[in-house]
Amino acid sequence: MRLEHRPQTKGGIIPAKAFEPERSFLQPLTPHLPAPYKFYDREVDQYGYIAVEGNFYWVPGTDRAPVRVLHYAEHVKIYRARVCLSEYPLPAEGVRQARFHPEGLPKPPHAPKNCKAPTQEEEKRLRAIAPAISAYLDWVLERKGPARHRFLRSLLALSRKMSPELFIPCLERAAKYRIEEITTIERIALLGLQQDAAALPLVAVDPQFTQREAYLEGSLTDAPDLSIYQDPKTPPAP
Repeated sequence: MRLEHRPQTKGGIIPAKAFEPERSFLQPLTPHLPAPYKFYDREVDQYGYIAVEGNFYWVPGTDRAPVRVLHYAEHVKIYRARVCLSEYPLPAEGVRQARFHPEGLPKPPHAPKNCKAPTQEEEKRLRAIAPAISAYLDWVLERKGPARHRFLRSLLALSRKMSPELFIPCLERAAKYRIEEITTIERIALLGLQQDAAALPLVAVDPQFTQREAYLEGSLTDAPDLSIYQDPKTPPAP
């Protein structure tokens, strides 16, 4: 005997018999159900693109009114006012920052407004110069956030303006003093050109600085928190 025909409670209720009075209140389902999907409301940028999960899809036409995106398991559909404007297959897992446009139409001339050009190649080339530069990047890229792409491009461009014999000591010095501004690294390079690039001098400190008026005035304030400068993740000094 099947389970639904057996008493299931202390009152002896049999599920199959209890279901019969409820059957007439149920609504039958259609033979075919649409596939499940998630939907997003998206703004269209000035170049005709919308962003969906890290990728960009072009919306045909010149209308830049908002659209609704239906995200299925294998494709996305773009609607405006209940009219399907385009349909795209989903890219492979892990694909990001890719651009898609309808097949058979010319490729849009402009990139999406918020499309970020990757900098993996720039980072790879910088790390290949020397281990000291790789150690510096490990530290500085943890702090850069969204500005990392601009920083990596600027740093690679700077490396091409000087020899490795000058660039490597500059980055070693930047790591020692926790410097992350390109302009400051350029000044370190200029100092290296004026002096000996292989042995950049330390900062000159006047031993009488404790007698200065500004120092004596500052000694009355609370001591600053310098624990950040003892971070164990800081690349070691050369």
